[in-house]
Amino acid sequence: MKFKYTLAISLYLLVGGLFAQSKQQIILLDLDDALPIVGASYQYGNQSGITNENGIIFFKLKEGNSMKVSHINYGSWEWEEEELLQIAQKHVYYRASVTFNLYPVTVIEVRPQDKQPDDVVSIDYQEKMEHDAAAILNQIPAFNSIRKSGNYGFDPVFRGYKYEQLNVVLNGAQSATAACPNRMDPPTSQMAPNMMDRIEVLKGPYALRYGTGFGATINFIPSKLQFSDSTNVYGRVSAGYKGNGNVASGEAQVGLSGKKYDFNLFGSWSQGDDYLSGNGDTVQADFSRGSFGANLGLKLSSNQQLRLSATYNRARDADFPALPMDLREDDTWLFNARHDININGNSLHSWNTTIFGSFVDHLMDNLLKPMNPRTLNAETYAQTYNYGARTESVWILGKGKLFGGADLRVEGAVGTRVREFLIGPNAGKTIEDNAWQDSKISKIGLFGEYHLKTNAFNYVFSGRLEFNTANINDPSDEFIQANGETQVNQINPSLSFGLLKPIATDIQLGLWLGRSQRSGGLTERYINYFPIGQDPYEMLGNPELEPEVNNQIDLTFEWKKKQTVISVDVFASYMQNYISSVIDTTLSPRLPMSPGVRRYINIDDAFKTGFEISWIQELPLGLQHQLGVAYTYAQDLVREEPLPEIPPMDFLYILSGSYFKDKLNPEIVFRYVTEQSRISEEYRETITPAFALLDLKIGYRVTKKLKVNVGVNNLINENYYEHLSRNVKGTMGPIYAPGRNFFANLSFLF
Repeated sequence: MKFKYTLAISLYLLVGGLFAQSKQQIILLDLDDALPIVGASYQYGNQSGITNENGIIFFKLKEGNSMKVSHINYGSWEWEEEELLQIAQKHVYYRASVTFNLYPVTVIEVRPQDKQPDDVVSIDYQEKMEHDAAAILNQIPAFNSIRKSGNYGFDPVFRGYKYEQLNVVLNGAQSATAACPNRMDPPTSQMAPNMMDRIEVLKGPYALRYGTGFGATINFIPSKLQFSDSTNVYGRVSAGYKGNGNVASGEAQVGLSGKKYDFNLFGSWSQGDDYLSGNGDTVQADFSRGSFGANLGLKLSSNQQLRLSATYNRARDADFPALPMDLREDDTWLFNARHDININGNSLHSWNTTIFGSFVDHLMDNLLKPMNPRTLNAETYAQTYNYGARTESVWILGKGKLFGGADLRVEGAVGTRVREFLIGPNAGKTIEDNAWQDSKISKIGLFGEYHLKTNAFNYVFSGRLEFNTANINDPSDEFIQANGETQVNQINPSLSFGLLKPIATDIQLGLWLGRSQRSGGLTERYINYFPIGQDPYEMLGNPELEPEVNNQIDLTFEWKKKQTVISVDVFASYMQNYISSVIDTTLSPRLPMSPGVRRYINIDDAFKTGFEISWIQELPLGLQHQLGVAYTYAQDLVREEPLPEIPPMDFLYILSGSYFKDKLNPEIVFRYVTEQSRISEEYRETITPAFALLDLKIGYRVTKKLKVNVGVNNLINENYYEHLSRNVKGTMGPIYAPGRNFFANLSFLF
């Protein structure tokens, strides 16, 4: 083995020039913004130095030496001889800030490029072709999704937290607001996976820099800018096909870069038909989805850059068998501009500012629903907007690091349901229902986060103060009669504290305490007699909801060796003023087929606890295995019954291999989900049976630029459904998942 490394270095030096004259350079760049890491010290044999304003390490290759690098913001690390050679050939290395590794966090690396921290969940390029980012999140056992469609609009649930309890952001700032009252278009459906570098899941109410992370913050990080010394054309093309459901997908990117600019265009497209469940039944799942956009990066100077992006998402004719209507049209625009500057002063280190806007046009109707007899035609056209800004500075204060800033987010929704009666006493009549009432919420936040590293402990303090203003501009008479006052002003303070104790060089314990407070969202405050819940009852918003409070504790354990990483996270949450709903018999529904009306209310007390376990280990014979287990227990302490929509225990095991210099990559995935018998009678939940799945995949890299994958999902053709799958409209049967499904895809880089 030693001979192989020596031979590789010798050949590299022979091509690059004479040994003594072969001067190399590696550019250190920040993983998030690709700005130079200035002031990093390095030691390589008898060579040492500090990175300059461009983040460059200059050195001469020396056989048999490793390089040690350290920086106050990025920690310390070491490159062994073989790894150093590989990085020297690439000339660039991306490093994450130490902040990245402090919080209880799971990271999904969407497009693996360089060596990343060991706790990263890496997924291959076919995930970039997913039309719904929630499908990627579902590969983590702690995640599941509320499913109202077979193939579209999965709404993520983490530890039983859902909807506005999850803070979904793009690059720490931008989000989108679902225009559909039934959330056919949740924020995760608007994130384009093919332009993401990674997804960070910051667990719990502790990371307050990016918003009120009540249950978790899901941060989608876009691809890094790629400046180059000379004009460079780059890109990729990927295509895939799944047999069960006839799902065809593809994505592509093409870019042009130079010393001062990086411009690229990207696009993706997916479409599919109905699929077969494990017992051969047809599940309505038609959809078509496209995402197109452009990114422009400008290096304004060696220490500052500007990034501009625009994305257009388009969806058509997506079946939602669990809802009274289907998605017919969804058109969304996302605009984003971010400026980053490295100041590297005595205290002030860097500053970044983002402005953004997201705009959704959504149309749903029942014209494609099989109805016999057809009693009425119904459609809802809705629009939402979500715009704002965020600014943050980073300060180095002795052994501490301070983040401080402010943000603004404004979101609103308008939408009207139109019902045309076809038969009966109202035949020929048309009625309009004001679903959103032109509702609007404004949030102004001030936040701060302080990291202090001592010889014995690492401390993290985080705080946020948010001013929340909400009102409706077009109230309906029935809503005013039921609620009265509609304008609400609330102040929401949130605090968290983290303590990490390194027990040894490879073991770390963590204690996290947090209290997060959030106001109700647009739906919880202002939805106007619309059936959007688990049962067919119409939901009525409540402007006078008290802010919901989450008091949570996480205990973390991590054991990290070179070939083994084990992490355990145990959490407990006591929630006050938990936002739920209750049947109000004094109210009459708008639709004659509705059994009644539910009104949003606060429940005094609720409780959650659970755990996640992860184990990644390198094995002999080129193998690696990964184990993940997640479980959440949740209880309504007032009604003395389980909280609704809590997934059961989820077990995931992956055995993968790497052969012929990483050209051949076989993979076996086994998933087992236990029965969920802890169900809410209030919400008419039913017991979900256990199920087991087996997936097989083989990837082969034909050339450095071309890779092919083939495989089969649900090999044993299990007939199953997830606990969070809603019932098909008009039946008590849930939406069953696809049965056996063969797939193939390929990707070409240039």
